[in-house]
Amino acid sequence: MELPLNAHTIFSSASRQYQKGQYTEALDSLNQLLDLTRDAKTYALLAKVLLKLGFRSDAARAYQLAGEEGGLRSEHFLAEAMKLHFACGNDDDALSLGRPLLEQAKTDPELAYIIVTLFLKRNQADILGPFKSTLSSSARQEHQVLAAKLLTSDVGNNDDREIVSNLFRRTPSNPVLLSAYLVFMQEVNNFNEVENYSQALERVIQSVNHKFLRAETPFYNVHWCRDEKLNRLAAALDQPFPPGLPAERRAMPHSWGGKIRIGYLSNDFWTLHATMKLLKAVLTAHDRERFDVTLFCYTPERYLKAAGEGRETWGKIVRIENLSDEAAAQAIRNEQIDILVDLKGHTMNSRVSILNHKVAPVHVAWLGFPGTTVNTDLDYIIGDRYVLPDGSEEHYYERFCRLPETYQPNDPAGRPRPAVISRAQAGLPEDAFVYASFNANRKITVETMKAWAEILRKAPDSVLWIMCPKPEAQAHILRRFQSYGVATKRIIFCAKVDYEEHLARIPAADIGLDTFPCNGHTTTSEQLWMGLPVLTPKGTHFASRVSESLLHAIGLPELVAPDIDDYIKQAVSLYENRGKVAEYKLRLNDNRLQMPLFDAERFCRHLEQAYEAMADRAKKGLEPAQIDVPALPSRTGSFGH
Repeated sequence: MELPLNAHTIFSSASRQYQKGQYTEALDSLNQLLDLTRDAKTYALLAKVLLKLGFRSDAARAYQLAGEEGGLRSEHFLAEAMKLHFACGNDDDALSLGRPLLEQAKTDPELAYIIVTLFLKRNQADILGPFKSTLSSSARQEHQVLAAKLLTSDVGNNDDREIVSNLFRRTPSNPVLLSAYLVFMQEVNNFNEVENYSQALERVIQSVNHKFLRAETPFYNVHWCRDEKLNRLAAALDQPFPPGLPAERRAMPHSWGGKIRIGYLSNDFWTLHATMKLLKAVLTAHDRERFDVTLFCYTPERYLKAAGEGRETWGKIVRIENLSDEAAAQAIRNEQIDILVDLKGHTMNSRVSILNHKVAPVHVAWLGFPGTTVNTDLDYIIGDRYVLPDGSEEHYYERFCRLPETYQPNDPAGRPRPAVISRAQAGLPEDAFVYASFNANRKITVETMKAWAEILRKAPDSVLWIMCPKPEAQAHILRRFQSYGVATKRIIFCAKVDYEEHLARIPAADIGLDTFPCNGHTTTSEQLWMGLPVLTPKGTHFASRVSESLLHAIGLPELVAPDIDDYIKQAVSLYENRGKVAEYKLRLNDNRLQMPLFDAERFCRHLEQAYEAMADRAKKGLEPAQIDVPALPSRTGSFGH
């Protein structure tokens, strides 16, 4: 449509003013023009002028109006609007433009990055497959990092593995692709490939800029990297929030009530999830006279059917799965939460980024992720003196809050104690000494394999029972044991089974062998619950110290070997001294309901002391500082390790 003559004159004038850098004058001209006509051309120039004047949100809206007018350049204008909305943090506005641009984003890495980020925040990853290659082929590191996150969201996906392998072979020097490739190789225990790139890995780790670490997801980093100093660098690409944000958040007006209002944030609020196997008893044990408990739940709907009865006893439930981070943060603020506890950290489908929106006076990380939660506005991390020992403080963004006995809760009432099955039922030889590992097979590292092989060589009448359901991983494990001189008939694999069936088979073993540098966590407490002693080496970061914490809390600290050599020596010694194994099993049976590890009520009282100390500092306007919770007096006199 032709512009009226006067409109043409005004547009030309505004355009000349824009070219000369006279942006205020151009804006005045365009405001006059908008009284005469509103077309794509005018809105597009308005967007450019507003952008030069620093009004990015207004520029985004102008580009959006230009795109909505239609025409050949409509998709371009909508794309510009989306990019600006995203840059301004207007996620809802950006997302409203996302679906019409899906096709264009398949060839535009910048658009793909925005769309993927927005849909991941909403746990809508099912439509993101077409963008993997687009992001992976981009030269920008943040695009590649996001591609790696997409690709490793399901590390059992063979299509994803093939894409990563192909990309990595084309550019083996790319640290992002090296990270993703090694994750996939470790998932199927391809030790040869892991070792092939071990020297390259060591070089990039030692590089000054730590590109590899900054490209890696923190979850996989703690599985292989035992150095807390380096764990802190994982995914630390840039400053995720303004440096002044924590102080601004703590200074925000807040109304404290008679009770402390605790909010728990997670998508694991369903009975069969490992987190709830640990946490459920604590949620129900909270003193409702002193604490209000709200669960901010983004658990997928499909899991709620499996949640079982009684979720309402855990606390008030606020569903946020369909809300943006900003809207979820507002929903949490509406509940006037005093202390928000994120239970996910850097684990699958986490929305820990919600905490970067000034949600509560106190932000806490606990339980889900064994390490510092980088890129997140957090005040405290809850641990204990084993997983968070003195000297580790500098490697954490959060201040330490240490519980006196263990950081891991447990649910003795809700955790079954089924009748034990026989060795024959478990597919084990009756007369052999049985070592066992029920940890995720990705935790079985080359170093762990070497130690296990040496144990088996020195304990000839023994077998190793490994939970590993993947045929490809089994094949790699068997080949590696063969290369170490261990007959494959001595390796017995078992599949994943229903929870009670799994618990029932655990006591068929003699000794549990822990993995390193990433220990068993819930897996270790399950073995201790069922009376199986677990041997672990002393660790050097949170993920490698968890079993140490649990063994102290159950009263078997001597099963924490000071180093790998002693771990091997102790494993062989127990093979040679079956009486000692029987003694450990008896002690576990005696200690199970006496020592702190499975005392949910006692644990909850310690946790509540921690919350009270956090709230007290916040009420006084004090910055977070290290908190060491004192142990309550023992009711039975049996505690004290």
